[in-house]
Amino acid sequence: MPRNRIGRQGDDHVIDHFTLKVNDCEKSKAFYAAALKPLGYAVAMEFGSSCGLGVGGKPDLWLAEDAGNVRPTHFAFHTRNRKVVDGFYAAALSAGARDNGPPGVRKDYHPSYYAAFVLDPDGHNVEVVCHVPPRPARKPKPAKKRPPARAKGKRRARR
Repeated sequence: MPRNRIGRQGDDHVIDHFTLKVNDCEKSKAFYAAALKPLGYAVAMEFGSSCGLGVGGKPDLWLAEDAGNVRPTHFAFHTRNRKVVDGFYAAALSAGARDNGPPGVRKDYHPSYYAAFVLDPDGHNVEVVCHVPPRPARKPKPAKKRPPARAKGKRRARR
């Protein structure tokens, strides 16, 4: 089975791209370029007052300036690493987002739902989520026991 970029096998129900209406494309472009950098996103294309961001040059998030016609919505990006969720949250706040839920487990959704939420400059509720359970802490390996040291000059008996 082919694998898509988020690593699921056999999943052909993945959104290819979507467009988000924003009041100021330049402001939103700067925000999303910074906030989504921990996920590998960058500006990939620009056309007039719209732009596309994505990973590896393939835009899947489009921003279209449509001042006065913005309706805040909620959407989420998937990651397989909780540190990426933390990085997104810190980067988004540094880029001017408002906190809408710090990184943490949301047990109401399921025991491994680790996510962070921010509000972008237009009030869109942006989420990054990791569904992968944390790895259990590794137990230290017991030290190998060494045979007692031989006294100098004594040989080991042969069998």
